[in-house]
Amino acid sequence: MSDEKDQDQSPEEELDPQKLADEVAGGIEEASGDDSATEGEEDSQALADEWAAAMEEAGETEDEEPEPDPVKQVELDELQDEGRPGGNGDNPELEVILDIPVRISMEVGATKIPIRNLLQLNQGSVVELDRLAGEPLDVLVNGTLIAHGEVVMVNDKFGIRLTDVVSQSERIHRLR
Repeated sequence: MSDEKDQDQSPEEELDPQKLADEVAGGIEEASGDDSATEGEEDSQALADEWAAAMEEAGETEDEEPEPDPVKQVELDELQDEGRPGGNGDNPELEVILDIPVRISMEVGATKIPIRNLLQLNQGSVVELDRLAGEPLDVLVNGTLIAHGEVVMVNDKFGIRLTDVVSQSERIHRLR
């Protein structure tokens, strides 16, 4: 019986909650028998009223559409330019990293050779590098080029005299 009603109803039609509640209540009455017909009517009416009240509370009435929430203005604090902390040179954040050790290396040059040639190297072998004689060496800090220099001897030890320091912007560019 209610299956026939569902098939006849087109999808464009909106469901009426009151009508749906009455149909459900009617089905309950038929299932329970004739003895409790008045009780079933009261229960179905109470159920229908309960549904209607719940829908009104949720703002889902048939005639009314919910009003949009009004836009609220929010006051924001004005931004303050705090500048760099420790402008007088006593920067405690910088103090934390000043004692961290870094690895400085000097690169005379480099080359690529096949493993076959590498295995054939022995004492007295000469490996040709990609640098010309007299060209400055690369000074690397943790693998990053920071300067160029030339080899010097100081008290029977090798050292390097810096001839060109890479700019800070160029160092940052090379990191990327």
